[in-house]
Amino acid sequence: MTSSATNPLDPGQVRRQTYLALFTALAITVHTLEVLLPSPVPWFRLGLANVLTVVILFLYDSRAAWSLTLMRIGLGALLLGRLFSPGFWLSLAGGILATLLMCLARRHCGPLFSPVGISVIGATGHAVGQFLVAWAIVIQHEAIWKIFPIFLFTSVAAGLLTGWMAAVLLNYLMAHPVFSSKTNG
Repeated sequence: MTSSATNPLDPGQVRRQTYLALFTALAITVHTLEVLLPSPVPWFRLGLANVLTVVILFLYDSRAAWSLTLMRIGLGALLLGRLFSPGFWLSLAGGILATLLMCLARRHCGPLFSPVGISVIGATGHAVGQFLVAWAIVIQHEAIWKIFPIFLFTSVAAGLLTGWMAAVLLNYLMAHPVFSSKTNG
């Protein structure tokens, strides 16, 4: 008899992989469509696809959140024709730092942070990651740090919005039998 971790046909694993693939496809779609929204400054977006990262982190685990983040950024950049552009590196750096901080906060402070709190932590990390890369490869001038407080404030505001959206979506999903049971994988 094989364990469920090694059995590729385990219904729980199949369901988990199916839902992760659907969430990832949705996140890539939202990521690419968000480019069509007007932006007050270059590279600033609300980060609506991050709603799905927060949801996946709460529904599943850190590994799933990392997978979704990296697939969303990589495939989104590929679809938009921006792979390895400065915008790609900004997005990747922000996504890596945001996901790292969200996963650490979720793992070490679990119940202390709601989806809104986790999202704000992620938004803060995303802003810091983007600014570090922007300063290192795009605008190599100290003056860039003068606009950082404004960028950080707007990122936190966006994090509050996306966190609230994630909380609403999580409440809706947790009411569904697929996610309300403990056997969701």
